[in-house]
Amino acid sequence: MQSNAKNRVLFLEDWLRSAAASSSGAPAPPPPPAAISARSILQAWAELRDPSLPFSDPNPLVSALQILDAARFSLHIADPQAKLLISHLSSDQALPSDSLPLILRLLYFWLRKTPRASPSLLNSAASVLSHLFSARPHCPALLVLLLGALAATPSINVSCRRDCLDLLCLRLELARFEEELIAELLAGIGYSLSRSDDPYFSKLLSFLLRIGNGGSPSASVYHGLMILHLSEWLVTGFVNLTSLGKMESISGELSGPNWEGKSYSPFAVAMTSAGVLRALRMVPSKNRAISIIPDMRSSVENSITSVANHALLSDSNNASDGSHLLQCISIGVSRAGLLPFSAPLLMALNRALLTEIFPFAKFCRLSLEIQNENSINIVLEKLKGHLQSIIFKEAGAITSAFCHQYASADDTHKVFVESSVWNCSLEFYTNIRAVALLHRTKNDQLLGYLEKFGEAAFLMIVVYAAEVASQKLNPKSSHEIRPEVSVQILMAFSCIEYMRRVRLPEYTDVVRRAVLAMQEHAALCISFVESMPPYVELTNKQGLFTLEGARYVWFEDEVQTARMLFYLRVIPTCINLIPASVFGKLVAPTMFLYLQHPNEKVARASHSVFAALMSSGKDSDRDERLDLKEKLVFYYTQRALEAWLLELQL
Repeated sequence: MQSNAKNRVLFLEDWLRSAAASSSGAPAPPPPPAAISARSILQAWAELRDPSLPFSDPNPLVSALQILDAARFSLHIADPQAKLLISHLSSDQALPSDSLPLILRLLYFWLRKTPRASPSLLNSAASVLSHLFSARPHCPALLVLLLGALAATPSINVSCRRDCLDLLCLRLELARFEEELIAELLAGIGYSLSRSDDPYFSKLLSFLLRIGNGGSPSASVYHGLMILHLSEWLVTGFVNLTSLGKMESISGELSGPNWEGKSYSPFAVAMTSAGVLRALRMVPSKNRAISIIPDMRSSVENSITSVANHALLSDSNNASDGSHLLQCISIGVSRAGLLPFSAPLLMALNRALLTEIFPFAKFCRLSLEIQNENSINIVLEKLKGHLQSIIFKEAGAITSAFCHQYASADDTHKVFVESSVWNCSLEFYTNIRAVALLHRTKNDQLLGYLEKFGEAAFLMIVVYAAEVASQKLNPKSSHEIRPEVSVQILMAFSCIEYMRRVRLPEYTDVVRRAVLAMQEHAALCISFVESMPPYVELTNKQGLFTLEGARYVWFEDEVQTARMLFYLRVIPTCINLIPASVFGKLVAPTMFLYLQHPNEKVARASHSVFAALMSSGKDSDRDERLDLKEKLVFYYTQRALEAWLLELQL
């Protein structure tokens, strides 16, 4: 298939498994040869030559095949051995059912590892397989793999290739396949597509695009990534061979009206489209296929938009495929490269990030409903499974794709996704606070997993906020400055401050831009202060899920403390724009409360707020501010002394 030797994939099914399982998509090295002696291998071949097998006793035949199968990666199967295997398939004696998959796999290895297999032997294998399996009700996936490899062999007779493709298309329509052999099934289809022409090419492509439409194999992220890399492999080969007709055929089948009208699986269409785009972005400018690339890329991008729209509708209607489809679109887009703005795609990525990749609220709810040790283990397993999932590991790339879509969006869609992310931040704060209060020192392992989850969510929100700030708070940007966004960003950051475990330049830059924008508008400074939780809420467990009878201690609430520390650090930067009446009513009570916080860093931040107030002043409210300072200085001295005396006692 591939014209360049370095791109040749020896065992396509193993490459697909490896590419789907790794974030890089690089094929894993072949497994090490089985520790089987040469003597055992020679004895196994001798057993197969015994003319009395399998009639006298099937066990030696199966045992011999199992030995050869175990050594297949290191085994060289020459034409004479392949002829022996084919003779067993064509024998009048009934083969044991266990032997059939073993013979098919050994013949497959012979094909893939033998560059110049005998044409007559290839034709014989095709004829025997066609005769043996045409009427069988059961079709092993290994048969699809072998038929595909045969059809892709250049030296096979044209009529025998047709026989292989006829049988392959027939079996694909009638059979159901084991989930664990999906790679073999896809590899067989891939081999066939690489060498077939119409009508076979259209039939095989149609089957590929119906995978996941109920039945087996099912739609899953892992299966979807195999489809993505298979389509990438195919299109790369077609580009290298300048097979323009096949490229146009794929593009046509993936177009919106076509896939919807033919009842193709949106899951398969999304992942195939992503694989095609991944291959097209690597086409060198001097390639002869370059002339059709722009139109083909545009058509395939439109198909992803169409699937994204379908996913949003399915998810809104709680359809069973909505969740998997959102995940697959997200991963597909993250691996396909930068795509032009599409409103459905932006909304699908937004929903996927907040509900599929970071379903923090769901896991917190499960954590709050824990009743016993067994239920803790169940939640832990679910959390570990999600943290190790492909979709979670791809969160960074998906966030990047989301930000790219946001950057080109219109104002309406920008405002919508901004609102959803800021609301997600507040929800995150509420949930992690409740879980931390309930499980701290009691279920630290569970809390540790949730915090790992939270750290990743923190990074996602910071990266997104950086994109928002670069467009709406950047004086050098071509976009209109929207200073009100500064307050929204700072409020969101206060909610996720508890998860800030590392120094991020993006975080520092966003906070700086937001503060600078807010400093130019008194109304925004007031709005920021008003967003601060009131004193009553800080000192009570209002609405929090805590153990029955447990006493709420405000300074032990680490999540709330982190949020308030953020406010205490930002307020001094805009102290001159906060009216004395607002400071006295909203800031002073909190400042005095946290003056006595046992954490020195928090107490120092409160002292800094008071110091900023004492050095502040503006003409418009000088008298009012002076009165406030006189009222607060005595109380400040009293509270500071109380804190000092308490420290001495300790």
